[in-house]
Amino acid sequence: MKKAVKWTMLIVLVIVLLFGAYAAYVFGTYYRLPDKLTLEVVRNGENSYFDEDFSVAPGQAYFIMTYNIGFGAYRKDYSFFMDGGKSSWGKDKESVVAGVCSMAEIVNDVNPDFVFLQEVDLDGTRSYHVDQLELLNQFLRGYYYDYAQAYDSPFLFFPPWEPHGANKSCLATYSREEITDAMRRSLPISESVSKLVDLDRCYSISRIPTENEKYLCLYNVHTSAYGGSDEIRQAQLSMLYEDMVSDYKKGNYVICGGDFNHNMREGKQENAPEWAYEFPRESLPEGFHMGLDSAKDEEDVAHNTCRSAETPYQEGTTYTVTLDGFIVSDNVNVNYYQHMDWGYEFSDHDPVLMQFILE
Repeated sequence: MKKAVKWTMLIVLVIVLLFGAYAAYVFGTYYRLPDKLTLEVVRNGENSYFDEDFSVAPGQAYFIMTYNIGFGAYRKDYSFFMDGGKSSWGKDKESVVAGVCSMAEIVNDVNPDFVFLQEVDLDGTRSYHVDQLELLNQFLRGYYYDYAQAYDSPFLFFPPWEPHGANKSCLATYSREEITDAMRRSLPISESVSKLVDLDRCYSISRIPTENEKYLCLYNVHTSAYGGSDEIRQAQLSMLYEDMVSDYKKGNYVICGGDFNHNMREGKQENAPEWAYEFPRESLPEGFHMGLDSAKDEEDVAHNTCRSAETPYQEGTTYTVTLDGFIVSDNVNVNYYQHMDWGYEFSDHDPVLMQFILE
């Protein structure tokens, strides 16, 4: 009996020591990048389809797309553990590569002038260490681009059946015209233990000179989904608005797009899950409006941009909501707006396409 008690105490002690060592590792390696970090701008080769005389000028029409690529994992049969599903990694490396390539081909086929991408893994256990930015750049030739690191986690040992591991991802912004100024802003996040699942949320600002000596200011954003609170969500939007208003007051053109992790449609959805927060439209600063509200045809935006990943996707059954889109300053006229319907074939999000004209 004494031996059994001793062995039990020894096993408990070892478990406590291991847990303590792991907790020390996780909190010891946790960090956030500094705010107002200048981003490098790179020209990704040449593209014979691009007009070398391309410029950004008032009165001209341009296309912009936003797409959360979901680190290449979310096929229709995929469910994610943090949404209540079972998977933490993509199915396999080949599936991740094929998914990213397919989404890059979608962008290439549309051939927009500007592109916002979110959840692009640079190196991750969950995505089999595929450098997805490098993979995308094999397709998106000729663009200028910058990227802002948005997520860099220590090795996370949950869920126990498939540990999420260590992962680093980014937001990537592409432009046909040269980006002359790019900055990463660190969004406020929870200071509690929940920060370990929310990590280093951010947005990027890419400024492009226009022919009338102003700037087109492109804000690529991915706000909190996990571990957030009403206070954190409000603080994130307030910070974002402050920068947007500052650019607008200088006479610049502002387009903010990405995954807002809020329901962008007006009015409450019935039976909406807790995570599908209603976007606080009343908080939009003066001089800004939703691009979605300028859609000319309801059919163009009937499709929702995101599906629940609690279970594999079932058309007509799985909950869907519009989390992705654009907010624009009043000197940007929206000429066309579309929720592209790919049936969530390659990601739990589908892209949004907008055509705009600068006043």
